Amino acid sequence: QVQLVESGGGLVQAGGSLRLSCAASGRTISSATMGWFRQAPGKEREFVATIRWNGGNTYTADYADSVKGRFTISRDNAKNTVYLQMNSLRPEDTAVYYCAAETDRYFREINYYRLRGTYDYWGQGTQVTVSS
Repeated sequence: QVQLVESGGGLVQAGGSLRLSCAASGRTISSATMGWFRQAPGKEREFVATIRWNGGNTYTADYADSVKGRFTISRDNAKNTVYLQMNSLRPEDTAVYYCAAETDRYFREINYYRLRGTYDYWGQGTQVTVSS
């Protein structure tokens, strides 16, 4: 079992930055693929970013086109934590942001990790509001 707790959300003006954290407990996530998704009111939960475990200590990041160049996903395995650095925020980034973990240790093509159903564990989410 993995428990995920997101933090770092809040209210920010357009053009500002936030860093979200996802702290994991229950087991190490060093061999897990981690993802960030978001859900705006009235919309489906959508992929934001993932950092895939490639085996050993190597990872590959992937981003939704809407955040590419503005958001950066990273991980600190010593802290069992994943981050989402969000820069140049826009009002359309307003959503609840969720962290997710996929722990089966299989290596899959990166697009597979854009799917919500891929992930085994989810956090409760943190609200991000970007004002114009």
